[in-house]
Amino acid sequence: MAKFNQPLPKAQPAFNKCGYPAYDMEDKTKLVTMALTTMLREPKFYGDNSDELIRLAQSVDPAFVSRLAVYARREAHLRSVSHALCAVVANRGKEYIRPVVAGVVERADDITEILSAYLALYGKPIPNGLKKALARELNQLNEYELAKYKGEQNELKMRDVIALVHPKPKDKAQAELFGRVMAGTLQSPNTWETQLSARGNRREVWEELIESGQIGYMALLRNLRNILEACPRNQKLVFERLADREAVLRSKQMPFRFYSAYQALKEANLASSKVFDTLERAIAYSVENMDRVPGKTLIAIDVSGSMMSPISKNSDVCCSDIARLLAVMAIRICEDAVAVSFDTKLNLLAISAVGGILSQADQILVNGGGTDLQLPVAWALKGKRYFDRLILLSDNENNYRFSTCQPLVNEYRKTVNPKFFVHAVDLQGYGTQQFIGRDTNIIAGWSENVLRFIGLAEQGMDTLTKTVEHYDIH
Repeated sequence: MAKFNQPLPKAQPAFNKCGYPAYDMEDKTKLVTMALTTMLREPKFYGDNSDELIRLAQSVDPAFVSRLAVYARREAHLRSVSHALCAVVANRGKEYIRPVVAGVVERADDITEILSAYLALYGKPIPNGLKKALARELNQLNEYELAKYKGEQNELKMRDVIALVHPKPKDKAQAELFGRVMAGTLQSPNTWETQLSARGNRREVWEELIESGQIGYMALLRNLRNILEACPRNQKLVFERLADREAVLRSKQMPFRFYSAYQALKEANLASSKVFDTLERAIAYSVENMDRVPGKTLIAIDVSGSMMSPISKNSDVCCSDIARLLAVMAIRICEDAVAVSFDTKLNLLAISAVGGILSQADQILVNGGGTDLQLPVAWALKGKRYFDRLILLSDNENNYRFSTCQPLVNEYRKTVNPKFFVHAVDLQGYGTQQFIGRDTNIIAGWSENVLRFIGLAEQGMDTLTKTVEHYDIH
């Protein structure tokens, strides 16, 4: 049986944000859990820990930080934290600047954000390596991209970046292009945003935009409420695109994006079986090809008060929403599963592997009480209920019993199942853990990709931290 997260020197008794016993994390695992569960500079229930994240990144091997920055951008689809980690690397690891910048830049405004992050953290002078790496990315942009992301509303604009990093034009045409950027004479791009801004959120505008196919998947999903309110005649095309399997997989949407659309339509009384079927089909594609998890699984969802914290000040999505979604998605890949929710009381849930992911997640009540993280294992132990594993979805901030969860796990292994595996999915990354030792897998993130590490860890093939450590950024 695989053995991960052995009690290393760092895994010493500690205290969590509530002042209750916990275990400290090894630095790389702590950095991963923090990075993959943050929008950066956003409030959390127990306080924004962005500064702690940056300080930790400054002390960890820059090769690892480089890989984490690219992993966060490419796999976890988190932008701000990838920009900040990129800036840390630029300040510390000269040999990694070029590949980390190339890996993080997926669209033009990533360039301005990386430089903004560096200036905010370290000020001037800007390292030559960072200038060269950003200049190389600027050389790849066309006029449409430069115009769309010129950032005139931002403190650091695209023309400021060009002035600071001095990209060498590839040819005369690019020299003229950069000149127009500096002069502010680029032609405004004809995007769906500019058309809506100029012509209004009207039926005929949406009909033209939908027919043209120029609106990307994420934009369709985020504007679904506006589209349905405008009631375009060709809205059937929207449903077809949103439910297209290949389009869903290419878009790499995190599950909560579908849930956010689902909730917005419910609140606006725009719900219909067609709309909901479309969203349910789309989110189901993300788990359809995942390996099945054999045996019997206990899935435990933290619905305590701290889990009601939004993931950002501009979002209605809470950590509990992500936990509920991931739990129902996990049911889909488990051979046999029992689901419970808990705060200071435990509730047995009726979740089906064939029911809708969004609708079933929405029906799980969030009570908002205290957090007794021991409850799921205590319940299994008390009834001598056999499970092969626990999948715990929580912020890991116990505030009820003055001890960690590990003694109960040890007792469960001693009296019920010696091969009991614990998968703790950290949804807030506060930097401590409740489980240590053998057959323990600490995962973090808001994407369904975290579920892939359940089977991998039990087979001794991989963990999230090891995946980041070996992630190819070249």
